[in-house]
Amino acid sequence: MSAARPSATRRTVLRGAAVTPVAGLGLAACSAPGGGTTADATPTAPVDLGADSEVAEGGAKLYREHNVVVSRSAGGVLKAYSTICTHAGCPINKLQGTTLVCPCHGSEFDALTGKVVQSPATEPLNELPVKSASGRIVAGPGA
Repeated sequence: MSAARPSATRRTVLRGAAVTPVAGLGLAACSAPGGGTTADATPTAPVDLGADSEVAEGGAKLYREHNVVVSRSAGGVLKAYSTICTHAGCPINKLQGTTLVCPCHGSEFDALTGKVVQSPATEPLNELPVKSASGRIVAGPGA
């Protein structure tokens, strides 16, 4: 015959209930603002971002509303990257010079190349098609 197991006390049940909501905070802290990742929030069709003159040679411009950064090399070549962080899917909302800084965990990316310059991200940003047409910058599939 096996020994009877003691039933949970009221204190044990209340402690468990108090810890459960706290455990979920880690998930909320790692998700993007708005309650979920936004990895699909980059353009799915060509998007007119603005005047071609807005991106100087050797510089970059962040288009937060489209989750895109556009840079121009010293030779004048345009590059565009998704600004959805490859670490946790957070939208990057800060550009310091040509360095993109993710607000969630501090990953940093080079806006000229899309490469990671500071972890925790390990994968580069996703490159997007981009072109200059009639003095306007157009980025996204089909650009």
